[in-house]
Amino acid sequence: MNNIHKIRMFLGALFLCLMIPVCAAQQFITLASTTSTQASGFFDYYLPIFQNKTGVEVRVVAVGTGQALKLGENGDADVLLVHDKVGELKFIEEGFGVDRREVMFNDFVLIGPEADPAKITGLKDAVGAFQRIAESKSEFVSRGDDSGTHRLELRLWKEANIDPHGDGVTWYKEAGAGMGAVLNMLAAGGNAYTISDRATWIAFENRKGLALLDEGDPRLFNQYALILVNPEKHPHVKKEQALMFMDWMTSPEGQKAIGEFKLRDQVLFTPNAGANQ
Repeated sequence: MNNIHKIRMFLGALFLCLMIPVCAAQQFITLASTTSTQASGFFDYYLPIFQNKTGVEVRVVAVGTGQALKLGENGDADVLLVHDKVGELKFIEEGFGVDRREVMFNDFVLIGPEADPAKITGLKDAVGAFQRIAESKSEFVSRGDDSGTHRLELRLWKEANIDPHGDGVTWYKEAGAGMGAVLNMLAAGGNAYTISDRATWIAFENRKGLALLDEGDPRLFNQYALILVNPEKHPHVKKEQALMFMDWMTSPEGQKAIGEFKLRDQVLFTPNAGANQ
């Protein structure tokens, strides 16, 4: 074997060694999702199952739904997992997303002080509870972050014919923060109300004087859906890997794994892929 051939073989082997980590690094997708799926520990449990099966890593950007949709608009994510149907359909109508798939659900709950000065316990009426909070001028802490939770909350105030941003309203506060941070504010303050997704509430440990006071209103239904960021608008979107993730999450195996995720012996998300498509 002459020296030139040896050099070519060495360079070829070196090239392959350099390319292996590059190729491996490319086997990931970016998922823009809600803080509830991240804060509840769901992704820590769920995503390794998918990666072990497919070799595709899912890198999560956990933000409010409004911010997740904005990331999708800008092409800064490959796929979204969000929970505001009104905003999702607008996102698709404007051409930013395709292939919306409903995948799982839980619900929202009203959290407040155990003493419950607004007397909302057990109403099973979110609008009525909001009216009582406003009438009693009890403090309410909103996420104020354009999340799916915040968007629902604003729709409930509107249905209750109450403008929490109106003149003279001092009891309404906006945190501009995620759900966990808001619940910590309530625990520290001790006498305020908020609306939370159930998963974050179940995972939340610093409950000091807080209680789940009202639930069960159909208005509080919380549907999560996957959306592929439109690869025609953003050609760099990793369509093949993103669809692998969407297909797996909506498959019998992926759905079963969703239903098996529990915390404090409670199921946090109920799988329902295909139920309302």
